[in-house]
Amino acid sequence: MIDTIIFDFGDIFINLNKQGTISGLQKLGLTEWNTELDRLNLSFETGDISYDDFLAGFKKQLPNAGTEEILEAWNAVLGDFPSYRLDFLKELSKKYRLFLLSNTDSIHIATFEKTSGITFYSDFYNCFEKVHFSFEIGKRKPNASSYLHLIAEHNLIPEQTLFIDDKKENTDAAAALGLHVWNLQVGKEDVVDLFSKNIL
Repeated sequence: MIDTIIFDFGDIFINLNKQGTISGLQKLGLTEWNTELDRLNLSFETGDISYDDFLAGFKKQLPNAGTEEILEAWNAVLGDFPSYRLDFLKELSKKYRLFLLSNTDSIHIATFEKTSGITFYSDFYNCFEKVHFSFEIGKRKPNASSYLHLIAEHNLIPEQTLFIDDKKENTDAAAALGLHVWNLQVGKEDVVDLFSKNIL
């Protein structure tokens, strides 16, 4: 019997517009996403480089772009967070242990909090026993260490835990550790469809 649910954040609760960031960076002179930007992104998501180092890396790639322009393009990925998903989560939190496990960075989280406002984001965070962001725990999915971190810290039983994520590599990694999983298909499914999936 499942008594615990671990959720991803992006495209599960908050809608993402990944093309928005690519388009924004292209307008600033980026010809294509490259391995150096990949390295910067991954390092920033695990807290291995600072805010200043992250921006400096982007400025090397975009020498004519200002800080605010880069931040605007970087944050263009963040879409809306429909309130009905928060309402669903509030009801779910009455019956299950809930956790958030998100690959994200400090810029995106600060922007989400500023955009949504303290009441909304506080209500959201309060639905969870604990929120785990990759830049704070120094681990990111699909590395097994990110899931094992939660399992160990909260004494979770994998066989009684459901993990929900939109990326198959992330749900595959969780399944390999014995967790139940739902690889949510963005655009075809919504997190509020959970009970119709006959998983719980």
